[in-house]
Amino acid sequence: MAFRRISISLISILIGAQSLAAAALAAEPQVPVFWDAKERLPKPDLSMLPRLRFLTTTDFPPFNFLDGAGRLSGFHVDLARAICAELGIAEKCQIQALPWAELEGALGKGEGEAIIAGIAATPESRSKYAFSRSYLQFPARFIMLKTQALTEPMFDKLRSKRVGVIAGSAHERMLRDYFGDVQIVPFAKPEELYGELKAGKIDAAFGDGMRFAFWLGGSDAAGCCRFAVGPYLAPEYLGSGMALATRADDPALAAAFDYALQEISVNGTFAEFYLRYFPVSFF
Repeated sequence: MAFRRISISLISILIGAQSLAAAALAAEPQVPVFWDAKERLPKPDLSMLPRLRFLTTTDFPPFNFLDGAGRLSGFHVDLARAICAELGIAEKCQIQALPWAELEGALGKGEGEAIIAGIAATPESRSKYAFSRSYLQFPARFIMLKTQALTEPMFDKLRSKRVGVIAGSAHERMLRDYFGDVQIVPFAKPEELYGELKAGKIDAAFGDGMRFAFWLGGSDAAGCCRFAVGPYLAPEYLGSGMALATRADDPALAAAFDYALQEISVNGTFAEFYLRYFPVSFF
């Protein structure tokens, strides 16, 4: 029986990711682009803004962490500073780290103007926050042994292959819906999944590209494996990615962030940060 027909939404996802996938096969690392360079967003005037305080955490490396000298560092810290520079308010910017559970309350009490900590933009959270557009998304990816890695088109090549995935995850649901003719092998823990892949007991693993990238670049993988095809962006399964959150009554600030984020993408600053913190690209 032929593979289950892919929905229109997945077709659009695959088309949108096609150029990224082709480049990823040609060279690594590859930097994702989420902004249309031809779109012209209005430059905001924030001259009347007294200060811009970003709230984040310290325990989500490589996004936010304390370096060896105890200084707040990470992708989000560099991104916040670059946003302030693009908006021309670097001297008004502050970045404060709080426990995750305190971020919402601090923003609501006016102890900050924005949260840069990976709050998911969902129907529920949109009732509490105004969000910028997404600045980073997390695709699903296949990884395989280097000696067996396949290329597109994957559907027929994966037929009856044993593919490992974390049990109960959004990636398992996605795998079952879109690659239903594979032999799905659920695992309770990532360590078990990686061990079986290295041992050749499964043909591939399917899951979060960012987590796979960290494993591929670490000592445990020992150079055994690599990404095979993709990436697959599926917001209905994996969410819309990371965005900056402001108070719900301050959509103008969220729109200002959109302007800065686009400029950061176009001028190469985002690429610099991405390659610095994600040397094994998950795109």
